[in-house]
Amino acid sequence: MANQAVEEKPLRKMAEAFKELANTLNSQTLDETVQMEVAPFSHACTLVSPLFRCLGIAFKFAELDYIAKVDDLAEASKSITTLHKMMERDIQANCVRRAGSHTRNLLRVKRGLDMVRVLFEQIIASEGNSLKDPASKAYTQVFAPYHGWAIRKAVSAGMYALPTRQQLMIKLNEDENSARTQMQNYVASCDTVVTYIDKLFISRDLGIDW
Repeated sequence: MANQAVEEKPLRKMAEAFKELANTLNSQTLDETVQMEVAPFSHACTLVSPLFRCLGIAFKFAELDYIAKVDDLAEASKSITTLHKMMERDIQANCVRRAGSHTRNLLRVKRGLDMVRVLFEQIIASEGNSLKDPASKAYTQVFAPYHGWAIRKAVSAGMYALPTRQQLMIKLNEDENSARTQMQNYVASCDTVVTYIDKLFISRDLGIDW
């Protein structure tokens, strides 16, 4: 029964997985020797998928795109050990920006993680039962700059079908206090992970705005 209870708490599993990733990064020296393995990273990312699912139709496009790209990274982990080596392979093959490249997919996955981070920040800072404002702000900040008019309009329409705050807590099997704690944990850990990934791109002159 205990294992079943843990299985039914996707928010907690997600927060704990990213805390482990952040701890791994923080335990290393802050220079080029800092490494993150693809396998634990992609596994942690799979635990974020249920959150997108809980948000409904407004983020359905994000859920499908995110899952496909996480699956690609998970497959890559079978033959590539670290994110550093994965990116170096793409650079050598001159395919970094090519659709389907591991590096391009990593950037898109990172964006999904960041959207969830901003969403949680907004939920923590708000008090109402509606998620429309927190979700709109998260989408506008992270995804909107890279989407065309048609997608932005579809997302805007879907915002009216978002679950309420209370409904989200029920789906995540958390109460207000426990959810806030787990969201705060994810925000802090995700910030460490996202900053690390951004540095991987920027240090190689790849940029992150594409």
